[in-house]
Amino acid sequence: MLDGIRIIEIEGLGPGPFAAMMLADLGAEVICVQRPDGPPLPGLPAENLLDRGKKTIALDLKSDADRPVLTALIRSADGLIEGFRPGVMERLGLGPETCQGWNPRLVYGRMTGWGQDGPRAKQAGHDLNYIALSGALWYASPPGQPPVTPPTLLGDIGGGALYLVAGMLAGLIRAGRTGQGTVVDAAIVDGSAHMMTLLMLMRSGGMFRDRRGVSLLDGPHWSRSYECADGGFVTVQCLEPKFYAEFLLKMSLSDDPEFARQNDPQSWPQAARRLAAIFGAKPRDHWTALFSDTDACVAPVLSPAEAARDPHLAARGVWSDTGALQPRPAPRFDGKALDPAPAPRRDQHRDEILRSLGP
Repeated sequence: MLDGIRIIEIEGLGPGPFAAMMLADLGAEVICVQRPDGPPLPGLPAENLLDRGKKTIALDLKSDADRPVLTALIRSADGLIEGFRPGVMERLGLGPETCQGWNPRLVYGRMTGWGQDGPRAKQAGHDLNYIALSGALWYASPPGQPPVTPPTLLGDIGGGALYLVAGMLAGLIRAGRTGQGTVVDAAIVDGSAHMMTLLMLMRSGGMFRDRRGVSLLDGPHWSRSYECADGGFVTVQCLEPKFYAEFLLKMSLSDDPEFARQNDPQSWPQAARRLAAIFGAKPRDHWTALFSDTDACVAPVLSPAEAARDPHLAARGVWSDTGALQPRPAPRFDGKALDPAPAPRRDQHRDEILRSLGP
């Protein structure tokens, strides 16, 4: 889909490399400019899955000897991605104004946690901090428990990388139409707040409240996870009345008065205790089989390795396990599930990249 688009990625951590990987998954030529002294995080494997489909070259951003190569790459590119704190690229002489002076159509993508401005802009932070401050963490647990979310998914990837990808694609469309580049300020705190728009719609309609445990999805017995007898877990989220009715039917609870008031917060705690005891009496596979062909909106909590073997995900080819377990590119186009491209070694494509820049 992005054949013919060249992206220069200045090597970093987390959401920036993920965004560049996704652009490579979509067919862009992504050249990752790596540090000559090794990966930014010690212990990363030599072949980093986030570098799949990319080309690699090691350059010292502070070296006068490497500067002509980096300048030529930026001049040749459609987009650039960097994930330093605000001001770092400017101090290196590689800020947006400089780079777009060389290449006016360049889409310059900046990935940070707090954004390019504001009181916290130059402070350190991580995924959990950003989504806590943005409001996105507020509803992320049953009542009475500390909020918890899957590491990196809501902040780094959802509020960060995917918003950077959207910004880059929008900028590339405009540059293709007008020849004018842009600066994309993708901040995890912004993106994770923006992801709450649907919840804010529900809040304006009274379905979500600022007090935890009494809202549509963070308090009901029919919207949470339950532990099973074998230590596994199942999820239940039968929101619509017809799905709730089917859930009660499969659980033999259709005539139980404690489950009759689906949307009454006063009934939720006791109903949740009852369900916890019921689910806790049988292993996870029992419940998976019971609800396997229903609209009751129940699904097991699987590890990545288990997910790869799940009949539905296996049929769609969601996961690939050719040497390293990893998800295949998404979304799909024309119904095709593509295999992930191999991850290169550090500096693997130096000679090829230098040849592409000419004498």
